Amino acid sequence: MTDSGISLSELTGRIGAAIRLNFGKPVWVRAEVNELRVNGGHCYMELVEKSEQADSVVAKCRATCWAPTFRLLKPYFEQATGQELRAGLQVLVAVTVDFHNVYGLSLNVRDIDPVFTVGELAARRQQILRQLEADGVADMNKLLPMPVPAQRVAVISSPTAAGYEDFCSQLRGNRFGYAFHVRLFPATMQGDGAAPSIIATLDEIYASVDRYDVVVIIRGGGATTDLAAFDSYDLALNCTQFPLPIVAGIGHQRDVSILDMVAHTSVKTPTAAAEYLIGNLRQADERVTDAHLSVMRIWHNRLEREQHRLERARLRIRHALQNRCARRAFYIERQAARLRAAVKMRLAQQENRLRLLEERIKTYSPAFLLQRGCTFTTLHGKRLTSAAGLKPGDRLRTYFPDGAVDSEVVE
Repeated sequence: MTDSGISLSELTGRIGAAIRLNFGKPVWVRAEVNELRVNGGHCYMELVEKSEQADSVVAKCRATCWAPTFRLLKPYFEQATGQELRAGLQVLVAVTVDFHNVYGLSLNVRDIDPVFTVGELAARRQQILRQLEADGVADMNKLLPMPVPAQRVAVISSPTAAGYEDFCSQLRGNRFGYAFHVRLFPATMQGDGAAPSIIATLDEIYASVDRYDVVVIIRGGGATTDLAAFDSYDLALNCTQFPLPIVAGIGHQRDVSILDMVAHTSVKTPTAAAEYLIGNLRQADERVTDAHLSVMRIWHNRLEREQHRLERARLRIRHALQNRCARRAFYIERQAARLRAAVKMRLAQQENRLRLLEERIKTYSPAFLLQRGCTFTTLHGKRLTSAAGLKPGDRLRTYFPDGAVDSEVVE
C-alpha cells in the first residue's frame, strides 16, 4: 500500500510554523522598492534585490506596511531624508515574515532606517556628479560669464507657483527702479514628469536664446519631498551645456540637489534669485558710477597740474619781459597758447566721454523707456504686465511721455 502523503494545507501549515519558529522577531532587510501604492491608508510594496552586474532581479517579495504603522513611518522618513517614500529608492526596513496558507509569503514592515536611504541618495548623487565630470561638462555652466546687465530673464516655473509671483514682485519692487523683462516658460516642477518637462522648456528657450541674458529655474512653494526630479542626470546634462547662465532657486533650505551643484548660481528661494539679479545689476551700476568719478578725479588733477604749468609759464614770460627779452617772451607765450589749446581739446574730449557715460546710465532708467515711446498702464496703482484678470468696468491709467490717460475696460 503506497503512502497517501499529506494535504496541501498541512504542508503550508508546516511551512508557516517553520517560518514563525525561525523568524519570531523583526529582521532588518536591504532592498529596492520596485512598486508602491497606498490604499485605505495601507502601503503595499514590492521589494526586490537586483544583480549589480546585470541589473536583473535576483529576489522579490511582497511587503505591507499597515495603516497604523505607515502613518508614523511616512512623515518620519520624509522629514529625515527630504524624499517621499517611492518606487526606485533603496531602503533598509525591519520586517516580520508571515506565511498565509492561501496568499503565501509576505513581509510586514515594522520600521525603516532613513539614514540608510540618505546614504544611498548621496551615493547616487556622487555617481551622477562623477559621470558629469567624466563627460567633461560638470562646470561648463558655472564658467559662463554673467551678462552685464542681465535684465532679459527667461523663467522656468509652474505658472501657479507662489514662488514665481514672489520672484516677479521682488524684481518689480526693487528700490533702485531697475527694469527687468521677464518671460515665463511653464513647466511641470514636481513628480516623475518634471525633469522631461524642464528639459523640453530649455529646448524652447534655446530656440530664441539671443532674446535672453539668463535663465532662472524656480520651484518655490512645494514640499521638500518633491526634490527628486532635480537629481536627474539628463536634466543636469542639459543644464551644464546650456549657453546661458542658469540661476536655480528651487525653494529648499536643508538639501542640495544635482541641479544646484551644476547651475551657474544656486540660491535657496525664488526671492533670493530675484535679489541676486538685482544685486548683479546694482554692481554694474556702481562700476559705471565709480568709473565716472574716477575719470572726473583724474582730469581734475590733470587740470590742476596744467594750470600750475601755465602759471609757471606766465612767470617766465613776465621775467622775460622784465629783462627785455621780447623774442623769448613771444616764444614762451606761443608755447603757452598751444598748451592751453591742447588742454581745452583734451578737456572737450573728456567731457564728450562723460556725456556718453551719462547717456548710458540714463538708458537703464524707466524714464528713458517713456522717452522712447513706451507706455505703462496701471490698475489700482499697480503696473499691469498682462491682460489676464481684467474685467469690464476696471479703471485703467496709462502713462505717456507727456502725460497720463484714464480708460475703462469695456470688453
